[in-house]
Amino acid sequence: MKQVPVAYQIYSARDDAQKDLGAVLKSLKEMGYDGVEFAGFYGHSAEEVKKMLDENGLVAISSHVPVASIEADMFGIIAYHQAIGCKYIAIPYLDDAHRPGAAGFPEMIKLIWQFGRLCKEAGITLLYHNHDFEFIQLSGVYGLDFLYSAVCECVLKTEIDTCWVKYAGEDPAAYLRKYTGRAPVVHLKDFVGRKGEGTPYGLIGQAKQADAVAFEFRPFGHGCQDAKAVVEAGIDAGAEWFVIEQDQWYSRTPMEAAKMSIDTLYEMGLKQR
Repeated sequence: MKQVPVAYQIYSARDDAQKDLGAVLKSLKEMGYDGVEFAGFYGHSAEEVKKMLDENGLVAISSHVPVASIEADMFGIIAYHQAIGCKYIAIPYLDDAHRPGAAGFPEMIKLIWQFGRLCKEAGITLLYHNHDFEFIQLSGVYGLDFLYSAVCECVLKTEIDTCWVKYAGEDPAAYLRKYTGRAPVVHLKDFVGRKGEGTPYGLIGQAKQADAVAFEFRPFGHGCQDAKAVVEAGIDAGAEWFVIEQDQWYSRTPMEAAKMSIDTLYEMGLKQR
């Protein structure tokens, strides 16, 4: 199997990272992770983050930046990410008022165009990270597809979250291949449960957390995903990086779950020990 570098979404170990980001980075490197994806920097300056990354031999491949932060300081966001050597910035989530089908969606498309152009000029690529709510039909197509057709590939690329694609009822492998050449970063994420059995958005503060029996996040390869098929599809689609993400860990620690996920990738040959 083709070797593709693997990063870890630091949000998955947010409490540990808040206490000691350097220790989390050290643990991830020891497990075999090649890079990280940020979702906030825990009060650290760009210089401090870059120093920790360099000390641990990790790359800041991408970063989830809330829309509100982008609106507040586009140039500051770009400058910070340039300073840590981050190649991708991802829009991670849309609130109810700006999702596909909502009144604010056209405004969001304009913002994505504006920020995407600025990122491109700065040598950074803008990504859009999906959930399942983008799989609402708009003019006969999914809202996510509508977004990707409305914003030029030269300005916006995909960060397909395979968990939410499957949760929405689509085949993640087929959906990844649909965006071949436009899928540089792919989220590998696993779960158990089915759509309609509660809502999984409690962590984001939008709704009550799903019943644990109905929906649980799992280490990659330990849930309902066909892990090998998803990884192969990501490779076929041209993935430059895979990112492991797990929003909750239940009876495990985040680092235990992180190791189980990367061990899945070792076992299938994506990474060599």
